[in-house]
Formats: sequence, structure tokens, C-alpha cells
Amino acid sequence: MLNYIFRRLIIAFFMLIGIGIVSFVVIQLPPGDYASAYQGYLLARGATADDAERAAQSLRVQYGLDKPVAEQFINWVKGIVTEGKFGYSFAYGKDVGELIAERMPMTILIAILAHTISTIVGVGLGIYVAPRKYGVADNVWAIISFILTSVPRFSLAVIILYILVIDLKQPSVSSFFSPQYVFAPWSIDKVLDLFRHIWPVLLIAGLGGVARNMRVMRGNLLDVLGSQYVQTARSKGLTENKVIMKHAVPNALHTIVAYQGTVLPYMLQGELEVAIVLGLPTLGPLFYDALVNGDIYISGSLLLIYGVLILAGNLLADIFLSILDPRIRYS
Repeated sequence: MLNYIFRRLIIAFFMLIGIGIVSFVVIQLPPGDYASAYQGYLLARGATADDAERAAQSLRVQYGLDKPVAEQFINWVKGIVTEGKFGYSFAYGKDVGELIAERMPMTILIAILAHTISTIVGVGLGIYVAPRKYGVADNVWAIISFILTSVPRFSLAVIILYILVIDLKQPSVSSFFSPQYVFAPWSIDKVLDLFRHIWPVLLIAGLGGVARNMRVMRGNLLDVLGSQYVQTARSKGLTENKVIMKHAVPNALHTIVAYQGTVLPYMLQGELEVAIVLGLPTLGPLFYDALVNGDIYISGSLLLIYGVLILAGNLLADIFLSILDPRIRYS
């Protein structure tokens, strides 16, 4: 097992280097940079073309945007490794690491809760409908899953926003807490207030995951239920529930477990549309604004974090799969 993990860590290290290079180059491909956006802002405010150009050029020199991409990348990586700093945000005027640290805890909380709900509910529904193939329950949940995966999240977010503001008259929709709880110490009332504000994100971000997990689990379980060893278990007189839960479900979980390796960055990014519509301060809107404004160090840092999460998730998935099926660790 240790050799297996060590091999995966070596591969992950080189993959991480590649992800860092590719992500930094990709965000530099669109024409213009933050200085160009700032120049357009000055022109819109009535500055002359020469003054706006000089201000933009001064900004490029100040933050090293006039240097070659390779040199910018090396300086960025050097700052991360030696100082633990991810660069400077031009739009927010502060260190990128501080911005990410401010938004990361709530983003992770929302992502983990939404993912946990979608996995437990989705897998449970998949186990429920698979033995009832083409029955009423199977067809009903197939239609529901199709709808859940087809309806755009931002549409649901707009509908829920309308209900919260117009019908329920809920204040402070674009915050995690009501005003009286923002600086208050943690308590049961503050936790309840938090869930009162984040339930739309949990609901919308988790709906697609429920549908996907249900469909994947249903398909895998149907394949396993047709296997010879399952028929043998039935011929020994075991109850159908015992055959499904003890013999079929563990082998049908392989794809679900493997999927967890790629779901970590999706957990952080899955609430993007909802957070933008509701105005919640999470990493999703931060990433979107950075791409629009050309704030390269925020974009690059978040892409790097998502890459690390993918690698870490795949490593954890490999370990769990090797525990679930010992044959995998020898491959």
C-alpha cells in the first residue's frame, strides 16, 4: 500500500507543476490585462487618452505586468514557495492569500454540505430504484433527475431570490448572517441564522449532484445485479435486501468512489451561479470577477488550488478504491 501511495505522490508532483504552468499561461491568453481594464475605466471617467495610457503603463511597471510571461510565472511561484504569498490583487488592493482565506471557510462549508447531501441522497435513491427497474418509482425518479440536470442553476437562483425578497421579505440576502449576528459570537441562534441564509445554495448546488449520483448508482447496481455471484447468493436463500446491500452495493460503489476524486474542485465551484445571483462572498464570484478584470494572480492562484484539489481527490479516491478492491493496488 505504501509503495502504491508513493507512486501516486510522485505522479501528482509532476502533474502539479504542469497544472501551474498551463493555468498561468491560459489566463494570459486573452488580449489585455488589468492595466488595460483600468485604462478603460479612466477613459470612461473622462481622463484623456494620454493620461490613461500613462497610468496604465505605470501600473504595468509597478506590478511587473510588462515582463515576459515566463518571468511573471517564475516570480509568482517563487513568492508562493519562499514567502507563502500568492501575489497581489490589483482590483481589491490586497494580498491574494488574504482574499482566499477570507472566503475559503464558508465556501468549503457550503461545498461539503451540498456534496454530502447530494451523495447520500443520490446514492440512496439509486439503491432504491435499481431493483425496481422500469417500475413506477424508477420512471418517476428518472423524470425528476432529467429535470434537475436540465434546469439552469441561475434560473432557480433568480426564482428563489424573488421568493426570498418579495414573498418572504428576508433581509440581508447577500450575506451569510443577519446584521445582528455578523460580529456576534457563535451560538445556536447564529448557526440557525447561517442556515437560513445558505439553504438556497445548498439546495440548488446539490440538486444536480443528487440526480447524477442516482443515475450512476442505478446503472452500476443494475450491472452488478446481473452478475453470476449475485445469482449464486440468491440461490443460497439469502434475502433480496441482504443480496443487494452485502454483495451488490459494495461492488457498485467503485464509480461513485472514483468520482469523488474529481468532485473536490466542483464542490468549491459548483455554487458559482447561485453565489453570483445572491451576491454571496464565496470563491466562485471572486474567480469570475478576476477573469473578467484580468486579475491574473487571483485567477492563477484559484486554478492552482483547484488543480491541487483534483490531485488530492484522485489520490484519496485511489486509496479508497484500493481498500474497497485490493486488486487495484497491484495494477
